[in-house]
Amino acid sequence: MTQHLADRTQPTSEARPPRPGGEPQAAAPSRSEWWREAVIYQVYPRSFADGDGDGMGDLAGIRARLPYLAQLGVDAVWLSPFYASPQADAGYDVADYRAIDPMFGNLHDADALIRDAHDLGLRIIVDLVPNHSSDQHEWFQRALRDGPESPLRDRYHFRPGRGTDGELPPNDWESVFGGPAWTRVTTPEGTPGDWYLHLFAPEQPDFNWENPAVRDEFRSVLRFWLDMGVDGFRIDVAHGLVKAPGLPDMGHAGQLRLLGTDVLPFFDQDGVHEIYRAWREILDEYPNQRIGVAEAWAPTEQRTALYVRPDELHQAFNFHYLNTPWDAAELRRVIDASLDSMRPVGAPTTWVLSNHDVVRHRTRLGGGLARARAASLLMLALPGSAYVYQGEELGLPEVTDLPDEARQDPAFFRRGTGGDGQDGQDGLRDGCRVPIPWARDGASFGFGGGTGWLPQPAGWGELSVAAQTGDPDSTLELYRAALAARRAQPALGGGDSVEWLTAPDGVLAFRRSADGGAVLVAANTTDAPVELPAEFAEAGEPLLASGPYRAGGPLPADTTVWWQV
Repeated sequence: MTQHLADRTQPTSEARPPRPGGEPQAAAPSRSEWWREAVIYQVYPRSFADGDGDGMGDLAGIRARLPYLAQLGVDAVWLSPFYASPQADAGYDVADYRAIDPMFGNLHDADALIRDAHDLGLRIIVDLVPNHSSDQHEWFQRALRDGPESPLRDRYHFRPGRGTDGELPPNDWESVFGGPAWTRVTTPEGTPGDWYLHLFAPEQPDFNWENPAVRDEFRSVLRFWLDMGVDGFRIDVAHGLVKAPGLPDMGHAGQLRLLGTDVLPFFDQDGVHEIYRAWREILDEYPNQRIGVAEAWAPTEQRTALYVRPDELHQAFNFHYLNTPWDAAELRRVIDASLDSMRPVGAPTTWVLSNHDVVRHRTRLGGGLARARAASLLMLALPGSAYVYQGEELGLPEVTDLPDEARQDPAFFRRGTGGDGQDGQDGLRDGCRVPIPWARDGASFGFGGGTGWLPQPAGWGELSVAAQTGDPDSTLELYRAALAARRAQPALGGGDSVEWLTAPDGVLAFRRSADGGAVLVAANTTDAPVELPAEFAEAGEPLLASGPYRAGGPLPADTTVWWQV
């Protein structure tokens, strides 16, 4: 089935020259390294397009909509998990890493999707979930069946409990989804047995990455998908694979409040970097720049940069930027810190406003659609790679009124077991996962033949692709124009710095320069119009504006403008 990809998967002999001390040198930035300034579009397969009319998005639906993504102007498509899975956590509980879940299609569909994407000039990045498997994975099921002496138990974290009869968890770690991070199993004889670690749902047991079989398996999985022709991997929970020796207690509750502020015994351990160095060697064997992208919740920008040293991964998500409020001073601080941390390792900074795990930025930032558009235009003017979550180009808000009976986020159902919305995820991630609208009307607004797996709001049709296409004032056409400008303007996207300019309080103003020209950018984060310095007033007609703007006049509230100079 994959023989047609042979010309893309021949190993390359290119290698980075070692620097003093034996570590590889940082690669010199060049436009040939597509990932340095790429715009990458996240597809959440359940909610993008339904090709067979069963209410669930699938690979056939995605394949049919690839021309839309090419026309939008993105460089690559990142697909959230489509692997065989019981779907306890929407596919992030993988039972078979080399198979497609029947709800999404089969390997032939995946192969055709990759081929079509490449024919359209789009690259495909797939999600990889190496921190944990499904509890239905063959290894875990055999470990349960074979009992406490099974060597397969060492591929996970099985431990005896504490207390007189082992009735207490082995340590005090908490699940990201709420409650304890341990579940007790029953022996083949029916008596209480050991406990296993799951930093997420009980259906997602954590792998033990100290076991060589786990490392071997994932090297094989990487090669399987690279041979299929994928262009890279987004690595789920990239910061979580290695746990501190001895699995020490934290000593207090509310541990997940520290996520992104401290190195935890179960997150951001230094041992993860050995794994990614081995993976980088595999990626570099393949031509056409296959990449690895870390979903790494690290305490600082500097620790995030460790994941993208020259011999590790290519990109890391910039969660510090995603979590920054719509405030000029805070945005400037995070932009500077992000760029400063990536520059020494020669990696691009990434920028992201929304994804499948957070409230859509139109709702999260407050200020409605105008602010969301301004934030998007600001993000797309920054140096590095930008991520767009499906539907943000339509200006979709978070759906906040889903009925409880419709929700499927596993964290929602664990809130009564110790997860109160503060100690873990709030369980309300379904609001950003509602199927996106393609048509003005119909049972699912063009998503598929019937209703979607989550209910869509009644007014979804007015935000649809059909309703916005051709409307010069629509958010969709703003994104299309912005992405076209990024391709046409060397000063946008590339590089690793911005030149800050004097501006009134509450306004971000900077220049981006490159051979062939420069672009001025101003973003007003306040709730009132502001007068801009003469340099902007004299710049003439804007290249692009997120909202109504009169050349030479004040910059309206919640508005970002680009000028070509």
